[in-house]
Amino acid sequence: MRMLGLLGGMSWESTAVYYRLLNQGVAQRLGGLHSAPLLLHSLDFAPLAAQQAAGDWDGAAALLGQAALGLRQAGAQALVLATNTMHKVAPAIEAASGLPLLHIADATGTALRAAGIQRAALLGTRFTMEDDSIVRARLQQHFDLTVAVPAPDDRALMHRVIYEELCRGVVSEASRAAVVALIARQRAQGAQAVILGCTEIGLLIDESCSPLPVFDTTVLHAAAAVDWMLSTDTQGHTA
Repeated sequence: MRMLGLLGGMSWESTAVYYRLLNQGVAQRLGGLHSAPLLLHSLDFAPLAAQQAAGDWDGAAALLGQAALGLRQAGAQALVLATNTMHKVAPAIEAASGLPLLHIADATGTALRAAGIQRAALLGTRFTMEDDSIVRARLQQHFDLTVAVPAPDDRALMHRVIYEELCRGVVSEASRAAVVALIARQRAQGAQAVILGCTEIGLLIDESCSPLPVFDTTVLHAAAAVDWMLSTDTQGHTA
């Protein structure tokens, strides 16, 4: 197996899910006592969240690039960035580390295309929903998808639930009901599926409650990383 570098902590709630999924995936594929060979750099999210809010993406890129370089020096052969929003600086992370980065949009787009989805609703942080350069443009251009985002009030709701609740380990039934209603509105507008485009949303929403088929970027990204660890191909998915 190849050594994976995991950039996490954004938030640690979803990074813990990545760690579990990566190890479960390897164990299911190889059996016995096998687990995932990986190196984790879990960052303090508070300074990064402040940089996001301030629009200091260069500063955030520098922090993540330094962390990624450290993972390379420790033996990582490719990177997984355990957050959708920070894929805004994925090219800078690759450049700083010299490692391929397995892009979260590629794992998601591959699954959507395989399922025959043509139009999907994207939920995530305000940054992910409003800045096409993070994942939306990649999904549309590389996978020929139409990716819709909710109306401004619904975007504000989703952003609040992520930062004020899910990133802090709070799972609220009231918020679940509000997000389910949001997804129903997207279905009424023609969406065939919903992309959980923030790595924490899966803590709140899954197939059992969603009015639309769910494509959870955390689950799909982790599965792609397991494929990479077990593959003999020397190339990663570049950002």
